[in-house]
Amino acid sequence: MNGRISGLYAITPDLADTEKLIQHVRLALEGGARYLQYRNKSADQSLRLQQATALICLCRGFAVPLIINDSLELALEINADGVHLGAQDCLISDAKSKLGADKLIGASCYDDLQRALSAEAEGADYVTFGSFFASAVKPNALTAPLKLLRQAKARLKVPIVAIGGINLENAGSLIAAGADAVAVISALFNAKDIRETAKSFDALFADRHHGVA
Repeated sequence: MNGRISGLYAITPDLADTEKLIQHVRLALEGGARYLQYRNKSADQSLRLQQATALICLCRGFAVPLIINDSLELALEINADGVHLGAQDCLISDAKSKLGADKLIGASCYDDLQRALSAEAEGADYVTFGSFFASAVKPNALTAPLKLLRQAKARLKVPIVAIGGINLENAGSLIAAGADAVAVISALFNAKDIRETAKSFDALFADRHHGVA
């Protein structure tokens, strides 16, 4: 296990230029991103393998876990640190048995607390809820209310990750409501200064990283 998920959980943007992707991710890691999820919905299988292979090397250098979105096969092929599963992906138990107990399994739970409880019971290591705000990446995503984080915090033992339209202005409200981590794409990778933006997100969790509840 790679520790309890908390802090800035960076999710890669769809970039066909692998060199540019690596440059951007390096800045995010230098700024304090604690976890990285590789997500590219527009790339073909060959490009996804190329990019994931480059990212696993980069992440190893920063001791940051790399989690693969959707594809258990790709996670296995590059020996990633985990996989993130949506509603239409493989069973959590199957992913756990194939990847191994030391790997991270995340589950998208949208606006559904019952789904999160089931995912936890099946062995998920963390769950995500969202979209909490309007998202350019998923404009038609289900909307999750802020109170869901408070309800989930009271009933779940696994870490809770908030996702969807999160930026530096609204992340604090999610953290205060119970999010252990915030998953960010656009507000991080479209920023003029990726490294400094990552530092600013990381600073929102300063008390938790120093052991203060």
